[in-house]
Amino acid sequence: MAARAALRRRFWATVPARLRLLRAATVSLTAALAVLLLVAGLAANGAWGSVADRDALRTTSAADLDLALNDMDAQAANILLSGGDAGKGRLLTPYGKAVGFYGDARREIGHDLRTLAVAAQGDRADEKTVESLTDDFAEYQELIGRALANDDRSGGKASALVDYRQATDLLQSRLLPASRTLVSSNDRAFEAEYTAARSTVSDQLTAALALGALLLAVLGVLQWYLARRFRRILNPGVLAATVCTLLAVILGAQMLSASAEHLRGARRDAFDSVVALSSARAISYDANADESRYLLDPQRRDRYADSFLAKSQELYGIQGANLATYDAGLATTWQAYESDHEDLRFTGEFRRELDNITFPGERAAAERTVETYAVYQRDDRKIRALLAAGKEREAVEFCMGWEPGTSNAHFGAWMAALDKVTDINRAHFTASVRAGRSAVGGLLPWAGGLLLAAMLLTALGLRPRLAEFR
Repeated sequence: MAARAALRRRFWATVPARLRLLRAATVSLTAALAVLLLVAGLAANGAWGSVADRDALRTTSAADLDLALNDMDAQAANILLSGGDAGKGRLLTPYGKAVGFYGDARREIGHDLRTLAVAAQGDRADEKTVESLTDDFAEYQELIGRALANDDRSGGKASALVDYRQATDLLQSRLLPASRTLVSSNDRAFEAEYTAARSTVSDQLTAALALGALLLAVLGVLQWYLARRFRRILNPGVLAATVCTLLAVILGAQMLSASAEHLRGARRDAFDSVVALSSARAISYDANADESRYLLDPQRRDRYADSFLAKSQELYGIQGANLATYDAGLATTWQAYESDHEDLRFTGEFRRELDNITFPGERAAAERTVETYAVYQRDDRKIRALLAAGKEREAVEFCMGWEPGTSNAHFGAWMAALDKVTDINRAHFTASVRAGRSAVGGLLPWAGGLLLAAMLLTALGLRPRLAEFR
């Protein structure tokens, strides 16, 4: 009992003891809030570093690899198609462009594999996938190299086709599934990072508001006690400390809520579309390659026609459509969409994008992509009709030509439209990352400075009152 009474006299029974206790509570809570905001700010910066410099880069590199693999195989088919017999009858412009694009795709694959090998370090499953991809790509290059060498010799077309079949089968059975596994794996890692970061920011915001409210309540009690005990209406120092604390809480809350909102914008509004559009681009190149394979390999024409249709359905899915009915189905469903943007009777990657329209100009660019895609689809039917009519040379020239009105020219227009939509979303992803980092860098120092000022002002405001008891 005596010890309790001594403690009471020391910490609460006297006026100086009460003032010191309230001062200690104010300083402790202010320091705790400052530490919380500092930790939250550092965590937010770390999250932005993971999102922008690691997770997004890994996912886009895997998507770029998928695209480059499809492009390389398409260009190999184009080289064989346009090469003639050991160079005789060669289609010069298509052949030259195919050789150039083939080299570009091969270099891109090498770069993406190196990037993904570094990114996979520490993740055994991804490391194993990248190792398998690297080995399989070496085998693929050997088969394609052999096919191109055979095609360069007189009478070597049949042998070149056998080698190309082996190469494209390797691509479809091992390389592309592995690259798409990496896309999914890295996108899941991004999603997990995003979910954890948003949850952490939400918890920190709740804690900061609760701690700030408690600190303001203690400052209110201190102001009330000073007014009641010393017959003064307000203590200027404590009043200034209260204002500083209120501003710090507002700025800290703004920092955390802005971080959460910019994280959502970067992931949901922008990057979800980037993933869908990157997938659409890779599928598009694979479908375009199926046209070349269809012309190149008569024995597999049914297989490549089915494959082209399957990829078309992945891009713009129409229930029950086949190659004969696809164009009419596309026209009907698209007309319904144009009349009512809520009337989406199709599925696929284009639907994913149209379900996530967020930014100025994005809808118009996405619609332009589908319109250019429809033109390309009609070109495909023309190629098949020419071949069915026995006009193989004309079919090849139309498929591989780059003059206005040819299939490749329309494919290029389609890809340019697709790239425009992707660029809009990439730009907003970058802007969200920049704004998120700016929110932390711009608001955290002010919040911290105001809390430091609140501690000093509280001490200065109480100093004259405590001096009265010396």
